[in-house]
Amino acid sequence: MDVRDLVDPAYRTLVEQLAANPADWSNPAKVRADRRALQPPAPIPDTVAWHDHDALGPEGAPPVMVRLYRPMDQSGPLPCIYWIHGGGYMGGTADSANETASEWVMSLNCVVASVEYRLAPENPYPAPIEDCYAGLRWLTNSAADLQIDPDRIVIGGGSAGGGLCAALALLVRDRGELKVSHQVLLYPMIDDRRNRPSHAWDTWVWTKQSNETGWRAYLGNLFDTDNVPAYAAPSRATDLTNLPPAYILVGSLDLFLSEDIDYAERLLEAGVPTELHIYAGGPHGFDVPALGGKAELGRRARADTAEYLRRAFATTATRADVTAAG
Repeated sequence: MDVRDLVDPAYRTLVEQLAANPADWSNPAKVRADRRALQPPAPIPDTVAWHDHDALGPEGAPPVMVRLYRPMDQSGPLPCIYWIHGGGYMGGTADSANETASEWVMSLNCVVASVEYRLAPENPYPAPIEDCYAGLRWLTNSAADLQIDPDRIVIGGGSAGGGLCAALALLVRDRGELKVSHQVLLYPMIDDRRNRPSHAWDTWVWTKQSNETGWRAYLGNLFDTDNVPAYAAPSRATDLTNLPPAYILVGSLDLFLSEDIDYAERLLEAGVPTELHIYAGGPHGFDVPALGGKAELGRRARADTAEYLRRAFATTATRADVTAAG
């Protein structure tokens, strides 16, 4: 189905340009360079303090860089958003979060931690998710020194970062050594099987071809087999119980629409408090500033996400107070 006529008018020029000049995702190394060019890091306002930290990486692996953004001259402990960038498991960088992280720091009075994980295909599964876990472990263990409230750590990510976030929630539950309060999944890339209705659509930004390339790069020899673990493709998880409350956002014209709706439904069936937000006319990444996210639809989505984070921080703080009082 060609859904071009259904796109929100604010994004029509963008999708026409992408349809006329589709990105070449066949070379993952080139993808990484192109992705940085497509989404160059925005400047960080003077009102936001930031610092890059090297966290201890997984056993036998290099350190994991985590960039922390926080309010200038603000003491803690503050709530924290642990953010995982997108890029099809092949591209993207931690500093692509500069603009959104700065917005959250200033509007929510919180810390944002953006993790720089290794990329496929040179570093396929499980390297990226293990890097994300290692960064979260460092953040949690260093919470007192970083003036972060360990009871108010929310994990989040967009696209492939949303997939890694969903996988991280599963790992945290199953390993039992860390805790997170909520998971924020923006149009997460979570189903390697690519057999749902929206996977057949003629979309832009992230296409059928780029989706196959991304999964092939990330999964390596596991690609198109029945041996893919849920920690690589969370849609394959058979047990979604006891996961943190979830927020899922996706545009109605996103290739990931079907898999994201299914995941939200299964979370709800498993007893996980879940919000699903679908935005009519939104293509993949429609809330990203560099992809038209400053249009009204993108602004509304960003505001909804910020409001969920505000409520998540408040709810967790209240629950912690009740526990302490008891």
